[in-house]
Amino acid sequence: MVTDPISDLLTRLRNASMVSKPSVSIPHSNFKFELAKLLKNEGYVSDVKVSGEGVEKFIDIDMKYSDEGMSVISGMNRLSKPGQRVYSSFDKLPRNNGGLGTVVVSTSRGLLSDSEARKRKLGGELICEVWS
Repeated sequence: MVTDPISDLLTRLRNASMVSKPSVSIPHSNFKFELAKLLKNEGYVSDVKVSGEGVEKFIDIDMKYSDEGMSVISGMNRLSKPGQRVYSSFDKLPRNNGGLGTVVVSTSRGLLSDSEARKRKLGGELICEVWS
């Protein structure tokens, strides 16, 4: 049993990028699937697919690497944890790496990147930050 599934997802992605694995498979949940789709839209992973049915459902994430074989993801950090939630209004959202990274925000309109949350003027829970 995993007590923090989002940290587990981030750790699996971090470990896969460090050893240059082509893909990683994680147990499915709607939240993790939306987070993986957001990472794909932001350009950190190549593809996101769901495989299996029912209890045996998995999310398959294809990692993205540069021409030199380096991972596109340089680092990841979990911001809001189960024991200490972190919230922010849209005007106080942090800028990761001087605006070059992405902060994932859980808003009333679903998961958004920090730039999209600023455009829509939505605050929420800061899930994680990812940078290249």
